[in-house]
Amino acid sequence: MKSPLEGIRVIESTYVFAFPYAAGLLADLGAEVIKIEGPGRPDTTRNGAFAGAYPDNIVGEDPWNRTASYNQINRGKKSLTLDLSKDEGREILVDMLKQSDIFMENFTPRVMKRWGLDYPNLKKIKPDIIMVSNTGYGHGEGPWSSYPAQATTQEATHGHCHITGYDNDIPSKAGQSFIDFLSCWSGLMGIANALRHRNKTGKGQWVDVGMYQLGAYLTSEYILDWMSNAFKGERVGNRHRWRSVQGVYRCSGADEWISISIDTNEEWEKLCAVLNATELLNNSKYSTEISRREQYQEIDLIIEKYTKEYDKHKLTNILQEAGIPSGAIFDSSDSNLNPHYWERGFLEKVDFPDDRKMGQRVLMGRPWKANKSDLKIHRPAPTFGDSNYDCIVNLLGYSQENYNNLVNDKITTTVPENLRPTPTMGLDELVKAGRLKSYDPDFKKHLNI
Repeated sequence: MKSPLEGIRVIESTYVFAFPYAAGLLADLGAEVIKIEGPGRPDTTRNGAFAGAYPDNIVGEDPWNRTASYNQINRGKKSLTLDLSKDEGREILVDMLKQSDIFMENFTPRVMKRWGLDYPNLKKIKPDIIMVSNTGYGHGEGPWSSYPAQATTQEATHGHCHITGYDNDIPSKAGQSFIDFLSCWSGLMGIANALRHRNKTGKGQWVDVGMYQLGAYLTSEYILDWMSNAFKGERVGNRHRWRSVQGVYRCSGADEWISISIDTNEEWEKLCAVLNATELLNNSKYSTEISRREQYQEIDLIIEKYTKEYDKHKLTNILQEAGIPSGAIFDSSDSNLNPHYWERGFLEKVDFPDDRKMGQRVLMGRPWKANKSDLKIHRPAPTFGDSNYDCIVNLLGYSQENYNNLVNDKITTTVPENLRPTPTMGLDELVKAGRLKSYDPDFKKHLNI
């Protein structure tokens, strides 16, 4: 069966999460995705703070090819390493773009202009090319356009920190860089629209994503409230502005929780009945939604007295069967072992080549399903520069001598330079240091890999 994007070639020169993940999903859809990294500027997910764990916590001889984040996000791609700070590297990039459909980049705006590869120049090279840019504050004449940015700092500038956190506490960022993934989905939508436009008109487009706009859009109700009522919003933690009970409550076990949200008197009565919490149900001061909101701290302590006697998954099933909105708080083990994730095809088993010494691993699939489409992870993430020769010699037609010169001049390489030192803590040490909650020595058996 033909994949939706079969025959589409994507050149992706992006880093970290947002667009690398979008490009990985394009590869799942059948596109040929060629990831470009600098010899001295490998993707951040290959090493460092965003790299995640190593398989079986074994660093190996090529740790830059083994990290969890890198292999999750960059599945299905080919790897081409080019030093784009050098004329020779940019010449190869231009030759690649002449034979490609989509160019994805996340440099600050001044970089593409300095290299003569901004969209006005790029469409002279290939009129129907689709360029997709991802920056913190968008291209243009705005005073912030040249600012470098990342999601964790942008949460402040688009207003999210002001409304995140607990009441009477400091502004807070979210637990992880969720704006990266809003950018991922938005970039994919922009690419889909641009491909449709090209199919209809034969012309390319420039999709210019400004991540701060996505964050501001997410807080739009607060922006509208200010415009309409001059109300700035407030931090409410796990509470809700009109639901009578909402929060997370301890369950049995260490650091195990359930989320419960009550909207109506009927749901409140069902919750009290399921928990057998007669002290809540029979107390007149908890009888209305307004009074429950006023007494929420007191109510939370009583609810937790009952929930901590239950396993979080068992209690979720009991409450859901009673029609009460609830959900167990998942950790990574819960997510990987959850039967619903597997039934939906959201988790996939991927076999790595023997020389990668990683065996079979479980990766996240796509956040959607589509009938009659060959949607899957087609191959593991590439090793650093695995397609250098194929792209430069076989695709572009460079001579063997030219290729050898590029290798000798370190324009292209298969071993990254300037890597940060690789941490080598054992699993027990990681737990003791608080980097891991726990680990399962039998995880392979439980995942059947």
